Amino acid sequence: MGALTQLVRFGWNQALSCLFPVVIFASLALTQIIPLPLLTRYDWLLVICLLMQVLMLRTGLETRDELKVITVFHIIGLALELFKVHMGSWTYPEEGYSKIFGVPLYSGFMYASVASYLCQAWRRLKVDLVKWPPYLVVVPLAAAIYLNFFLHHFWIDIRWVLSGLVLIVFWRAWVTYEVGVIRYRMPLALSFVLIGFFIWVAENIATFFGAWEYPNQTEAWNLVHLGKVSSWLLLVIVSFLIVAMLKQFKGKTLQKG
Repeated sequence: MGALTQLVRFGWNQALSCLFPVVIFASLALTQIIPLPLLTRYDWLLVICLLMQVLMLRTGLETRDELKVITVFHIIGLALELFKVHMGSWTYPEEGYSKIFGVPLYSGFMYASVASYLCQAWRRLKVDLVKWPPYLVVVPLAAAIYLNFFLHHFWIDIRWVLSGLVLIVFWRAWVTYEVGVIRYRMPLALSFVLIGFFIWVAENIATFFGAWEYPNQTEAWNLVHLGKVSSWLLLVIVSFLIVAMLKQFKGKTLQKG
């Protein structure tokens, strides 16, 4: 019963941390089933995401510092979307007033929701990092990961090389977290894989509800290729680094204060 109680507590904290992504999925489903008046579907999704962001800030579910991190990742994600849609990796086939170069502005919130989850889970589970590698190693690795999403269209795709480097760099690193009064730990590389896998699951849900389309989904919906897990795993590392830098900087600032 003790183990079951801990599992329920852990699941509840995870559910609360996933509030923003859940709202996005619910909005995708709602706007696909029920046509809303006045605006297009993509525009309504943008309005809902903006209102949700304001609500989370006003209610204290997110702090101002966390909003800064989420905004940074929103910009990073939107830049990636603009490039990938231009290269034909996926499309947003519906019309919308809030589309720029074929990309609806709500799409940035899908990336921001990942950062929102990381920020909230970090705070709720009192996450701590053990044997975190030096930033002189981690920052260039994260930059190389992000750039590879762009450069592999013109050069070779080195994602598997980068994945191997991730294992090497984070091999000794652990993440510890608290459930109730008990602390647990997990290899950091494993946490990247798990988060990447669940984002892949979320991606299948999102494409099923028409958030965007891959080329093989234009005629009928198909399962997103499992190889996309590696892409999400690498993108999670970029967002994790941004959140980790915020948390460590904030911790040092509080200690000095």
